[in-house]
Amino acid sequence: MRDKETDFGNIRTMAFVGAAGTGKSQRAQFVADYLEADYIIDDGLVIRRTEIVCGKSAKAERNQIRAIRRALFEYDDHRVSVMEFFRHAAPCSVMVIATSEDMARRIMEKLALPPPERVIRIEDVATPEEISRARKERTGKGQHVIPVSHVLVRKNFAGKMVGRLRVLWRSASPLDGEKTIVRPPFSFYGEVHIEPEALEQLAAHAAGRVPQVAEGPVCRVYSTESDSLSVEIDLKVTPGPKSIIRVAESVRQRVAKSIGYFCGLSVYNVNVNVTGVEF
Repeated sequence: MRDKETDFGNIRTMAFVGAAGTGKSQRAQFVADYLEADYIIDDGLVIRRTEIVCGKSAKAERNQIRAIRRALFEYDDHRVSVMEFFRHAAPCSVMVIATSEDMARRIMEKLALPPPERVIRIEDVATPEEISRARKERTGKGQHVIPVSHVLVRKNFAGKMVGRLRVLWRSASPLDGEKTIVRPPFSFYGEVHIEPEALEQLAAHAAGRVPQVAEGPVCRVYSTESDSLSVEIDLKVTPGPKSIIRVAESVRQRVAKSIGYFCGLSVYNVNVNVTGVEF
């Protein structure tokens, strides 16, 4: 939640969304230029015209869980440094790149930024053939694009530098429009797969730690169209100082935060069904 000390009301925000590996970073500067965005937030970095001005890249992390948490600004020092940067950069406009609108809003909320005024989807700026080609590059070669000059990426990137892309821009800078193709460290170690049963057990454990929740909550986890999760919980409560509504709300918040914190996954909603009272 934003407060008066961190509310950047004089910052305009936009979102550029699309599934992972569909070519968002490759078109980031073009879309930012179209939206007249001063800054781009992409995978933990704050970028201005191919220059890293703040943050740390999620693509520099050595495993996917840390990479996801980095992209969502779950680490306090990272989040605070970016918030402090925008405190001094305001007024300005910011474009957040994310895999879904829900993820973009989550990043903005983390950084105390206002909700997006406009959402651009990858399908609005890329053909199905271009998206398919980008997916093949990601899945077949594990290659990612960072919309930053290779000179700047090389300074603090731990993975493999694969190549460069050059886009023509009307600018005097030779680095404007340049992008760097990389293989993040985590791409060398395979992929992380989290079974739905593990998520359900985590959700049940988190729900069970809320006071007045009886033993044995039952959880079900579903994937949504926006690549986030929907969680449904059946539980019984015990009498106590909190009302049933307040207990259910505590469960909802705790489960959402636990899945986001430990797994780096976006939770679209948590539905809590109180099936009875246990004395």
